[in-house]
Amino acid sequence: MTIQPVAVKVTHIDKWFGENSNKTYAVRDTSFIANKGEILFIVGPSGSGKTTLLSIISGILRPDNGKVLIDGEDIWTLNEDQLAEFRLNKIGFVFQDYHLFPRLSTLENVAIPLILKHLPWDTALTEARQYLDIVGLANKEHLPPRQLSGGEQQRVAIARAIVSQPDLLILDEPTASLDGETGKKIVGFIKEKILTHQRAIIIVTHDARIVDYADKIMHMEDGKNIGIEKVEHAQ
Repeated sequence: MTIQPVAVKVTHIDKWFGENSNKTYAVRDTSFIANKGEILFIVGPSGSGKTTLLSIISGILRPDNGKVLIDGEDIWTLNEDQLAEFRLNKIGFVFQDYHLFPRLSTLENVAIPLILKHLPWDTALTEARQYLDIVGLANKEHLPPRQLSGGEQQRVAIARAIVSQPDLLILDEPTASLDGETGKKIVGFIKEKILTHQRAIIIVTHDARIVDYADKIMHMEDGKNIGIEKVEHAQ
């Protein structure tokens, strides 16, 4: 039996808003592990804490208690500059509404993380072009996002998220704006082309149509991890 290395270890995370009698827990005493080479889905009803937990894992929202270790690094012990550098190099994030820049070309959108890493413009575009090719959009590099379909915009966002070769890829409701067939194609593409033995993928979703693509599914209710199930795939 192969033991897969741990990519993310979340331990006893709490996040609340308000104080005293007005304190409301968004995430309560939640722990889990995500392994490299696996896709972990986080599912649960609206208001169950999924998005808050995602923000904590990705280094956007500081927890009130607990630890988040990514590749063994406790990210919430880092200072602001160190955390920003860590996110840029180690974490790729695909937002629900893509967050593409409308005045930039598809290619320029993908190149943004490389520009932030101070690569020369021409070098950044050359590398970005390779990742557009990976997601099958090399022939649309000069188009602005508005001229792409929803599925194509999603693939551009994925290319931008992986251009820095992150160890952790996080997707927030990746099929929410897509029809069922396109959504399945996107998640199938992620599993086939983006998942590697050195990368973990965490997907938050309400979409029951795509859960078969998961390796593990974590269920949340009332801010808590109420159980993780392993998905058995046909060989």
